[in-house]
Amino acid sequence: MKKISLSLLAAFFCLFMVVNTVAAHCEIPCGIYDDQMRITMIAEHVTTIEKSMNQIMKIQKEKDHDPNQLIRWVMNKEDHANELQEIVSQYFMTQRIKFDAKEYDKKIGLLHQMLVYAMKCKQTTDMDNIQKLREALKSFEALYFAK
Repeated sequence: MKKISLSLLAAFFCLFMVVNTVAAHCEIPCGIYDDQMRITMIAEHVTTIEKSMNQIMKIQKEKDHDPNQLIRWVMNKEDHANELQEIVSQYFMTQRIKFDAKEYDKKIGLLHQMLVYAMKCKQTTDMDNIQKLREALKSFEALYFAK
């Protein structure tokens, strides 16, 4: 019985790893890209980070705040900043921006700014970082989709 349980646990773990890996966008190159959707996703992550920051500051002002709620909002902020960084680095920097592309340096510079501001959002609740993140995203979008 113990051997069967260990086998089932191992099978479940392997299945979980496969499902977890499949969720990421491919690097094969599959040719299935939706750049505008990724921009929209980044903007949604920024909005979620902003809401998380506002909730953190609100909870911290409460006299008898629930530390569990505070932790949950901090974790939410971290998760969305990480997801934003994943899209920027794994999708755009790795797969979409070609080395010899027009305006390569400017595009990479704006993407790097987004990575840094997302990192700063993880470190603080300074709303200036949200504004700078939005500005970098807007500038990148305009440059990326320029004809």
